[in-house]
Amino acid sequence: MYTRKNQRDLTRTEKRRLVEAILELKRSGRYDEFVATHLRHYVPDGGGGPRAAHMTPSFFPWHRRYLLEFERALQRIDPGVSVPYWDWTTDNTPAASLWADDFLGGNGRIGDRQVMTGPFAYANGNWRINSRITDGKYLTRNLGRPSDPVGLPTKEEVDRALGEPLYDAAPWDSGSRTGFRNHIEGWGAGGPDRWRNHNRVHRWVGGLMVGAASPNDPVFWLHHAFMDLLWIRWQRAHPGAGYLPSRAVPESDPQHGRIFALDQPMPPWGVTPAELLDHSRLYRYA
Repeated sequence: MYTRKNQRDLTRTEKRRLVEAILELKRSGRYDEFVATHLRHYVPDGGGGPRAAHMTPSFFPWHRRYLLEFERALQRIDPGVSVPYWDWTTDNTPAASLWADDFLGGNGRIGDRQVMTGPFAYANGNWRINSRITDGKYLTRNLGRPSDPVGLPTKEEVDRALGEPLYDAAPWDSGSRTGFRNHIEGWGAGGPDRWRNHNRVHRWVGGLMVGAASPNDPVFWLHHAFMDLLWIRWQRAHPGAGYLPSRAVPESDPQHGRIFALDQPMPPWGVTPAELLDHSRLYRYA
């Protein structure tokens, strides 16, 4: 059992050890394998084949296992390391502690959005982008998107999602109008609610955090640790509600063979959502 802390509560030593473990994972080539895994499994509604990671009920269990795999890789380098979480409802400006030079580094510069500060700046020689969709070998960010401002989600917006009594609902994709999963993952019909919660955070960070190659920015892991914590909070608030769909959808359903019910193994690990509902024997949140 280990603890995932709020990033703002990390000591200077804890930050240093986490950064060093991430950089070592990058040097080994394993970090880029994690990015490639996310690229491979980011299948949108209209894409072909199974959809395990996004726009799908298994968004939460898939990312829980993905985060655990990443954390275990870090712990093979330094057993005392765990992934902290970023509560973006509180630490919601470019001046927040996670963007400091001794941790994740700051915003991208005007023009090409290249991150020039911190341990993940390309100029420091330790962070070259290898797994990507677009060209570019350096980490990019555009915090808050000043030219077309976007704000981070508020506690009230998160609370509305946590108040959803159902986990998910048909059509089990980005078009689901009810259910905690899509309200917190953040796909909307358009207008000001087009991007909500999880999705809006990706857009607020900008740069490489927008799109399937988003794990290229180490803040991805802190963001998804907080998403994992929000899933736990929803489970505690709705103890009688469970993962849906509980059974495989029928062959007549367009999602048949594309989404994962409670006991259907998810790629690439072959684990079911049911196996990932309870985190309590592995880690806790401070």
